[in-house]
Amino acid sequence: MKKTFLIIVLLLTYCCGTECDSQHKTPFRLLYWNIQNGMWDGQGDNYDRFVDWVSRQAPDVCVWCEARSIYYTGTSDKMPVEEKYLVDGWPELAGRYDHRFVYVCGMRDNYPQVITSRTPIHGVKKILGTDELIVAHGAGWAQVTIGDRTLNLVTVHTWPHPWAYDAEDQEKSKAENGGDAYRAKEVEYICSETINDAKEGNWLMMGDFNSISRTDNALYGLPADSPKFQAQDYIHDNTSYLDIIKQKYPEEVIVSTWIDTRYDYVFCTPDLLPLVKDARIIHDDYTTPVRDAVVTKFARPSDHLPIIVDFEL
Repeated sequence: MKKTFLIIVLLLTYCCGTECDSQHKTPFRLLYWNIQNGMWDGQGDNYDRFVDWVSRQAPDVCVWCEARSIYYTGTSDKMPVEEKYLVDGWPELAGRYDHRFVYVCGMRDNYPQVITSRTPIHGVKKILGTDELIVAHGAGWAQVTIGDRTLNLVTVHTWPHPWAYDAEDQEKSKAENGGDAYRAKEVEYICSETINDAKEGNWLMMGDFNSISRTDNALYGLPADSPKFQAQDYIHDNTSYLDIIKQKYPEEVIVSTWIDTRYDYVFCTPDLLPLVKDARIIHDDYTTPVRDAVVTKFARPSDHLPIIVDFEL
């Protein structure tokens, strides 16, 4: 009888402990998206469709790439600075989808990253580079606290062109794959300013890297020594970051742009990977890129697709 009683007590204790552990986990949803020219497509309807879509996703933190207004609605005519709604308008715009906190990362030009959040954001560092190495679009490091866990968020948007940022002869640099080498140097510098050589901890890095991964080479069919892999190779070979989308879908290549490439990535450190419950590149009725009929170099709503990652922290 005593043994039976003891077994029941132990079972109840185990079940209660399991339930309590489950209750202590905090759901956390991250939304990342390169929204092309400060959500140029949303200017015409006061961002109503954009806000409605974001609200329905119910993210806890958003990371927006190309988060500054640039052009007048429906044109490629540049706005004067005093008429640009974003970045200064982000507190108002984010408030419409219930995010009270905004952090503008390093803003070197028209293509910064902006973080918005339901909970306070601690800005750690705005990353612009040095005189020797310019981080073309700036980058950033911020922290948010979810439950009892502090997450480090590193935002990235690398140089997009086939020649190097500092090239005097663009055609010569292009022929020498200068753009690929420059992106790799940007990534190395950003990592040195943030995660450095940390192997553990709660780190996330995300952005438009304008570079491809050799893990997707089934799509590209490039030789193994292609210089186009340099930036992603640096991350794989020199940091503890793991590519969340590839970890979730190892046999698939899921493109993130309208030109059928994957330039957008969300990375996490090994401690966080087991806490990822779902991750996906969103290709729905709203987010699917459609080339604009007039300004054909732009797409609506963006030339990139968003990524959502769900955690239980």
